[in-house]
Amino acid sequence: MRFEQARILILCKTYPSPSSKYAETSCVAGVSDKGDLIRLYPVPFRMITEDKKFKKWQWITAQISKTRNDHRNESFRVNVDSILCNGAPIDTKNNWMNRLKFIEHLPVFRDLYEIENSRSQEGTTLAILKTNCRLKLEISKAETPDWTIEEQNKLVQLQNRLDLFDQTDRSNIRLLKKIPYSFYYRFTSSVGEYRIKIVDWEAGALYWNTRRSHGENWEQPFRQKLEVALPSSNLMFLVGNIHRFPSQWLIISLIYPPKPADIFLQPNLFDS
Repeated sequence: MRFEQARILILCKTYPSPSSKYAETSCVAGVSDKGDLIRLYPVPFRMITEDKKFKKWQWITAQISKTRNDHRNESFRVNVDSILCNGAPIDTKNNWMNRLKFIEHLPVFRDLYEIENSRSQEGTTLAILKTNCRLKLEISKAETPDWTIEEQNKLVQLQNRLDLFDQTDRSNIRLLKKIPYSFYYRFTSSVGEYRIKIVDWEAGALYWNTRRSHGENWEQPFRQKLEVALPSSNLMFLVGNIHRFPSQWLIISLIYPPKPADIFLQPNLFDS
């Protein structure tokens, strides 16, 4: 497998999911220093060493190679041992000016059907979506509130592998908790009605943080953030499709610079 050096600004980490090969994996996406959107998958993020655990809006360098089994144009494998974090995450000063300059050249789609057309004609599988439609947050209970036996067996692999490390390393990685809900943005455009699942790690962290701070009353602050605060900003979505179901799209990252008139951002409940 031929690897090449790449420099990537991280825009996304999805909430981890069980994996038979890696115990658990996340999908990571960002924009390269050449200006192209890029997907890194699979990334066993919680298993990599602390010095390589990059954050959103942080530059990294890494060895990447084109995937063999994933033929999406933007998809690459990453040698996790080669990851180097380049400085601190980019700040939000001056209405996100330091962040936006790295993504302002990317095409912005106004409707999901435009993205789907671009996929069928040009092979686009990662894109920025900025809709002016009113967003409604839909929260539905997961079919099962906990992992299935098969999923649990996959996750236990991670704990077994940690037997190779000392007790300090093992205590830093707990068994992945399943979010017992699924979150969707629903909106209606002139073309049709859409319901897109949110799989951004930030949304998962927001759930656990509001659950810790508000207990059974977590839904009100959760909705306040995702249904009121973020849509009042210049909210954009980084969307990506599913390899096995190419016409099915997911919101893999929430990008929420303030509007020019905004002075203060809402408190950040995302940080875990």
